[in-house]
Amino acid sequence: MSVHLSKELREKHGCRSMSVRVGDKVKLVRGQFKGLMADVESVNLKKTKIYVKGAEHKKSEGRTSPYPIHPSNAIIITLKLDDAKRKKSIERKGGKK
Repeated sequence: MSVHLSKELREKHGCRSMSVRVGDKVKLVRGQFKGLMADVESVNLKKTKIYVKGAEHKKSEGRTSPYPIHPSNAIIITLKLDDAKRKKSIERKGGKK
């Protein structure tokens, strides 16, 4: 499930979008949480949704639950580059400049 990269990351890595992973920092560009910049808590591939810290429903009982966000409504601001497979995919996609 891919999410667009910010302009700085596009220039740096030479690709337009990347798969989103837990730990990436995203900025929401549409919807009721527009402008929120936070880390990805979880990714649901079956429902094609991401869950971001700070984007929550407030229920009538007082509890909160994570709000599902479609990946087209987010932009990746910072990538989590701890994984060697992810570094290889970046090199394969666009190459480092």
